[in-house]
Amino acid sequence: MKRILVPLGNIENSVDTLQYAIDLASVSNSRIYVIQVFGSVKTTGILKKVDDIIESEAKEELRRILENVDKKNVEIISKVFKGEISNVIQIVSKALDVDLIVSSANYTSPDSSVYIGPVVGEIVKRMEFPVLIIPKGYQFKPYKTILLGVRSGLIKRGGVLDPLHDLVSIFKSKVNLLHVITSNNKEKDNILHKDFNAIADSVIKTENATVYQGVLKHLNDVNPDLLCVIRRKRGFFSKLWEKKRIKKIDFESRIPLLVLRGNL
Repeated sequence: MKRILVPLGNIENSVDTLQYAIDLASVSNSRIYVIQVFGSVKTTGILKKVDDIIESEAKEELRRILENVDKKNVEIISKVFKGEISNVIQIVSKALDVDLIVSSANYTSPDSSVYIGPVVGEIVKRMEFPVLIIPKGYQFKPYKTILLGVRSGLIKRGGVLDPLHDLVSIFKSKVNLLHVITSNNKEKDNILHKDFNAIADSVIKTENATVYQGVLKHLNDVNPDLLCVIRRKRGFFSKLWEKKRIKKIDFESRIPLLVLRGNL
């Protein structure tokens, strides 16, 4: 884990999220890329330079955010971009071939009832990069215990578990694998791939309607420092694929949530 991308939103959420990423990078010896994105305003006449004004404000906000974090000698490269937020994040992530995207859960949404807002929802839905979602105001602490929730034991592509391997290596974490058997499972889904068995310190098998329900059932017993799931179109985040956002009433994690890239 060498390259961490941190897209920033408003200064209130961004300081905490960036500080979390810095704390993680200081332990993992990673470089951090910080981006602040501003949108274009179409106008004419005396306001034709409004984009310049907005860009200047974005640069000033980025400067204030960077001034309000403890950099801990971590290398931080920052830049302001013009464009649509999720598009810029996708382009930059591919260009840098980042190992991890770190974002606050709600990002810029003013709706306090939303756990994952449309920006982070779009990142999870569209991008083939692992995303670490941080609850608002959450302070970094080592991942001593990790809960990995899966429905299917299949792995059809290489590197799916690489970010998790990195974290386990760095923090000497204990991984509790929760294998949720649902009514939709086929026989092959109920057999764990050797990579799952290799990374798991313990395996919990449970029968539930969804992975989400299985996680809820065992979350307090395991008491993890990190929750980990694998991105699937009709899996843990089925509601996200429909609306690109998740309400707290549907799901909310009080601990960091690592979403690994798609398995299929």
